[in-house]
Amino acid sequence: MGKRYRINGFTLIELLVVLAIIATLLSLTMPRYFHSVDKSNEVALRADLKGMRDAIDKYFGDNAQYPDSLDDLVVKKYLRNIPPDPITGSNETWVLVPPDSSVKGKVYDVKSGAPGAAGDGTPYAEW
Repeated sequence: MGKRYRINGFTLIELLVVLAIIATLLSLTMPRYFHSVDKSNEVALRADLKGMRDAIDKYFGDNAQYPDSLDDLVVKKYLRNIPPDPITGSNETWVLVPPDSSVKGKVYDVKSGAPGAAGDGTPYAEW
């Protein structure tokens, strides 16, 4: 009598079922992942704006004038560096708001230059 060998392994159907289950799970989790990345960028933007505004206020308190540029905050050690806008990924997109004409300096406030709106519907430019 001859010996019959059985090869152990998975059939094509079993592999396809597993791949279909994995694809279904990925399709459920990926939108949540991208939403959490967008939300974390918004939180980072709010924190960066708060830090820069705080540095501008301290500069004004110490020098009785507003800085002429964001680089002045770095030179005088109010900031270590100009943070990049988390939405655009560049530190060149900040929008500088000048003060009243009665006060010296050119940077009263800073806003994001990112296009679009946040998850709550407010434009980034209004933050």
